[in-house]
Amino acid sequence: MKRRRLLLLALLAFAGAAGFAARRMFNPFQGYTGEIFVDIRRGAGVAEIAGQLETAGVIPADWTFLLLRLARPRAVLRFGEYRFDRPLSPEQVFGKIASGDVFYHSFTVPEGSSLFEIADALEQTGFIGRQEFLLVARRGERVADLAPGARSLEGFLFPDTYRLTRHTTAEELAEQMLKRFRQVWGELSQRRPVREVLQTVTLASLVEEETPLQRERPLVASVFRNRLQIGMRLQCDPTVVYALQRAGRYRGNINREDLGLEDPYNTYVRAGLPPGPIASPGRASLEAALAPAESNYLYFVADNQGGHVFSRSIDGHSQAVVSYRRGQQRRGARSSRARRR
Repeated sequence: MKRRRLLLLALLAFAGAAGFAARRMFNPFQGYTGEIFVDIRRGAGVAEIAGQLETAGVIPADWTFLLLRLARPRAVLRFGEYRFDRPLSPEQVFGKIASGDVFYHSFTVPEGSSLFEIADALEQTGFIGRQEFLLVARRGERVADLAPGARSLEGFLFPDTYRLTRHTTAEELAEQMLKRFRQVWGELSQRRPVREVLQTVTLASLVEEETPLQRERPLVASVFRNRLQIGMRLQCDPTVVYALQRAGRYRGNINREDLGLEDPYNTYVRAGLPPGPIASPGRASLEAALAPAESNYLYFVADNQGGHVFSRSIDGHSQAVVSYRRGQQRRGARSSRARRR
């Protein structure tokens, strides 16, 4: 009889412990306020992960996670940064990590960004260092199948929004961007086959940098094409900016002395297209480079309205420049009056 009572007590104790454990493992828990991020390193063991989660207040006790691991020995616990912002049971937390539901940060590359600007933006995220990215981006051989003469990946890293984790490498990001470029280029070139990919992407990058207006891009492309056909220098200011960036000398503007900078990308001193792109062109600029407008324009200048005035002759261009400068003077005068009020 005594033995039966002991057995019964043991069974009750076991049932109570099992019930307690089940409640702890399957009831939602939140031991933090707001949201919290837990960064699980590559190669971390289950005990380390459980300890991190308990310390962060994501689970009530490390043993709950360890018991779940015993129940699911074949599950692969994936490294990465995880975001928690609501009560979850240890069982749900285990499932989140086993499924690799890591937190992604959005990283947007605007159209017209150069490698240097992308590298600077990445440095700001704290995930990928500037030099780390530039080292990968200078490997032009990665696009040798498309553009055998490419000196780097400039122009082939498509401007878009990408998902980064805290563990994304420069190599992985570059691969995402190249894959996106290949997708877009494949769609466009299927409609308009082109042999000289490097020259086309280079032209597209100049167009991208010269105008923000999509409707103007075929016209800008036509101006550059027309100049190339008659051997006229392109004299594209953004190529001077790029040359200064290459030299580490760009400070936000260019002056007359910069126009004479000896650099293969400076189209004020070198005839023809630069040896490669100067920025990441978007879809519209790639389309414009593939199919420039039919025109006999050789010049364009800003019109003070966000667009440009296109001219066939130097006389017409000179008049447009005078109009532009007058507009700038009027704008400056209005600004000065407004400051005095």
